[in-house]
Amino acid sequence: MTVAPTIRVQHEDFDLQAEVDLLSSGKPGIGAVVTFSGLCRDDGGTLAALELEHYPGMAEAEMTRIGELAIARFGLLGLTAIHRYGKIAVGENIVLVVAAAPHRQAAFDGANFVMDFLKTAAPFWKKEHGKDAAGDWVAAKDADDAARDKWK
Repeated sequence: MTVAPTIRVQHEDFDLQAEVDLLSSGKPGIGAVVTFSGLCRDDGGTLAALELEHYPGMAEAEMTRIGELAIARFGLLGLTAIHRYGKIAVGENIVLVVAAAPHRQAAFDGANFVMDFLKTAAPFWKKEHGKDAAGDWVAAKDADDAARDKWK
């Protein structure tokens, strides 16, 4: 049976536990579930919010491609990836990856792989809104490219 990733790009928040339950329910072969939830941090008290934009249709397609690669490479039994867009306040959820596998290492690696590729390959853009000033678009980081490249 082929496993397909569950991919969503949405404005509204998500419920981490509900997503884990949905992914793992009725799958007795799952021995490990790893979650990653990315939050909007305050960046030393200077940040009020992040504004996230995406390329509709293309973002979902790229997330699906990344998810399918992770499932095949790590033998995942389930994968959910959710990325929000819009203005997100400090402390709110931005992204969720849930990877399920028979064993823990595959679940950890699958979740890590997906995040490393989401940061560099999926068409999302981030603008920081400071507490005292207008925001700036965030540039790509070499460290994100290096994290992605370790999977080659």
